Amino acid sequence: MAENTGIIERIHEFERFGVNLGMERLTELLRRLGNPQDGMKYIHVAGTNGKGSVCAFLTEALRSCGYKVGLYISPYIEVFNERIQYDGRYITDEELDKYGWQAVRAAEEMVAEGLTSPTEFEVVMAITFLFYRDVKPDIIVLECGMGGEGDATNIIRDPLACIFTSVSFDHMQVLGNTLEEIAATKAGIIKDGAPVISNVKEHGPAAVIARTAYQKGSRLYDVSKVRCSTDWESPVGQQVSMQLLETDYSEIEIIMTGKHQAENLKTALACIEVLRRSRKIQVERSRLYEGLKKAMQPGRFEVVLGREEWLNEGRFAPMVILDGAHNEAGAAALQKAMERLFEGRKILLVTGILADKEVDRILEHFIRITKDIIVTEPESPRKLSAQDMKEKLKAHGILPIDVTQDAEAGLEAARAIWNTYDVVLFAGSLYLIGAVRRMIRDGETDG
Repeated sequence: MAENTGIIERIHEFERFGVNLGMERLTELLRRLGNPQDGMKYIHVAGTNGKGSVCAFLTEALRSCGYKVGLYISPYIEVFNERIQYDGRYITDEELDKYGWQAVRAAEEMVAEGLTSPTEFEVVMAITFLFYRDVKPDIIVLECGMGGEGDATNIIRDPLACIFTSVSFDHMQVLGNTLEEIAATKAGIIKDGAPVISNVKEHGPAAVIARTAYQKGSRLYDVSKVRCSTDWESPVGQQVSMQLLETDYSEIEIIMTGKHQAENLKTALACIEVLRRSRKIQVERSRLYEGLKKAMQPGRFEVVLGREEWLNEGRFAPMVILDGAHNEAGAAALQKAMERLFEGRKILLVTGILADKEVDRILEHFIRITKDIIVTEPESPRKLSAQDMKEKLKAHGILPIDVTQDAEAGLEAARAIWNTYDVVLFAGSLYLIGAVRRMIRDGETDG
């Protein structure tokens, strides 16, 4: 899908207003547009890591059971249209143009009247709600941005459920410097009486969420201690079983691998079970399982080359994997998955990271995966330069195989040598992952 560059460029112009949490601007913007967010059913998903995968599981599970599902995600991997989805498709360029200009004109009116301009994220949310008002999904799975209480997605009222996937360190300059502070910000999505599903394992932030749920009169379903057993696991999927809220969910096959994805599956299933018990949804077990097996999260331990060779012949061709491990928790989960699945295998890593991330902590996990590393730069003004990355690796006693200046050069450097490796891993910034994914999909490599 080619991006509708005219409206997208206009939307991106609102980026200059930065990240500015709060509801006042969006409330006014949506009022001018007729409050399109009202009267729809939402599942609101917050957390540091795992949001996207939980949203994918929920969306495919509900679709398989006959529901028309809207899915809003942030950020996108390849094209802007990914952010707003309905019934398995992206918003079209024509729809984006129609609703985009409606939202932009209303924002321009606000500025002309001397009001504070909405941010880019708020304009995108207005587009999302306008689109969903017209296509009328049965349920909208709504992924939070970085926050919770002041996040633009929190404009909704009376969600079917509020979900918390995890709480770890990320965006501290906005959310807070302790896990408890970050949890308090994220817990702001809890609405009076709406059920809360939490898979937050650390005691401090879990207690914050529990306390907020109690204060809001919301029933808390804490599934953090529910055990998931992995029946089998491979680089291209796994089978998971669990006893969840007194219901047996055994032998569920999913194509997302890693113990963290089993945890994300558990979180999504807990929400489905809560809504099923309260008769908010109807679920048929075999169709539910079919949907869960379809769920995938682009750029999260995604095997983009070598999948068929491994499935059919059990060989590495090599296997090329993309993973947007862009914070410490994500890097730790990636390290564990790589160690379990590829012990003794020869691994090449290509990485580029944003400078405002905890680069040293991320690299501590990456260098445990492999010492064979190609350095590159994500396409973002926030990028860490390749030379700075090289210096950080040298401080860990590692000299990169190559230092490249962009995703294309990083991919080409890897392609030149990857037949000497079992596994080639691209990891770090989602800007890097999206660019590499697009080039591989479009055949810009003969690997």
